[in-house]
Amino acid sequence: MIKVHIRRKVPQDKSEDLRVLINQLRAVTMGQPGYIAGETLKRVDKPGESLVVAKWQSVDYWKRWLQSKERMEIEGKIDQLLGEETQYEIYEYD
Repeated sequence: MIKVHIRRKVPQDKSEDLRVLINQLRAVTMGQPGYIAGETLKRVDKPGESLVVAKWQSVDYWKRWLQSKERMEIEGKIDQLLGEETQYEIYEYD
């Protein structure tokens, strides 16, 4: 099992537009093989920083999702909205 940390910097004037895209992405993600759960967090000490923590059964499932056309289309809109690429960090249980 793995956890993927997805980090974004979100200007306040774009937070609502981002929320719409994140909800679209989450709706599609929930039907993917290997997806277990996810949560979205806002950083308390640094306004504008967002973290999504997604739990997957394996790196292989995550990689398939990462390369899927559906995800890439929505993620492209997110990156365009925010003006920078989303950062991904993959962790496995020890």
